[in-house]
Amino acid sequence: MMSKNVYSSLAIAFRKRLPTTYPPHLTRVRNFIHMDVVLSQPSPDKLQVLPHNQYVTSDHITPATIAPNPLDQFRAWFKDAAEGGVVNEPEAMSLSTATLSGIPSARIVLLKQVDARGFVFFTNYTSRKSQEIIANPHAALVFYWREIHKSVRVVGRVEQVSKEESAEYFQSRPLGSRLGAWASKQSSAIGEGDLDARLQKVTQKFGQDVPTPEFWGGWRVIPEYVFANAFLQLPGAKIRCSEIEFWCGKPSRLHDRIRYLRLDKHTDDNSTWKVERLSP
Repeated sequence: MMSKNVYSSLAIAFRKRLPTTYPPHLTRVRNFIHMDVVLSQPSPDKLQVLPHNQYVTSDHITPATIAPNPLDQFRAWFKDAAEGGVVNEPEAMSLSTATLSGIPSARIVLLKQVDARGFVFFTNYTSRKSQEIIANPHAALVFYWREIHKSVRVVGRVEQVSKEESAEYFQSRPLGSRLGAWASKQSSAIGEGDLDARLQKVTQKFGQDVPTPEFWGGWRVIPEYVFANAFLQLPGAKIRCSEIEFWCGKPSRLHDRIRYLRLDKHTDDNSTWKVERLSP
């Protein structure tokens, strides 16, 4: 992993390639990791991002050097991201779900556990994401660690975690978060002041002893899904697939992309994973 000094040096080198003065229709913006973004606004309703930022990660991954099991590889990358002191909120991940008719939605949630089966997050079971998962139990995750130019993509089915797991995690949360879970009817429209009134009510009701709500708990995204296999040319033929991809940003958009793929295998044997490089 690169040190903070290396990243700062690279950012300075990049800024030196940018002009120091800009025409009136250009705007220079400094973002949180000290790289510059130059915006063009040729008309009031149009913004254009001009620079072609170059990715600079020193890591190089190949099918031969990556771990045989994708969850082992994820744990190694996640620990580096979490303990390296560079990445802000490495547990943040984009969760994409869809209705039964295929209308997608996405939001950022927080990873709370990765285990031998998959990736766990917690939420309100009446929320939009939960209702979409109940109707269509498949999802995609994306982790993007911008500061170190790495990303992980997961496609999988989703299952509810046990009540015991949900209760254990819920009771570990700060008191305010536990009360907030009871106060918030997540994803529903509310009036101004409604949430404060509900919070006051549940605080008076529970005090310090807040039980785990029946409508709140965890979901586990398991890197496995089923799709129709058009290539078999058999009516109703389907294949079970497991898929995780690891991405390292490289200059000139020639990124490292390594995908783990497993078809119709119900085993934890590492040898059943097909590991292949994808074109960037």
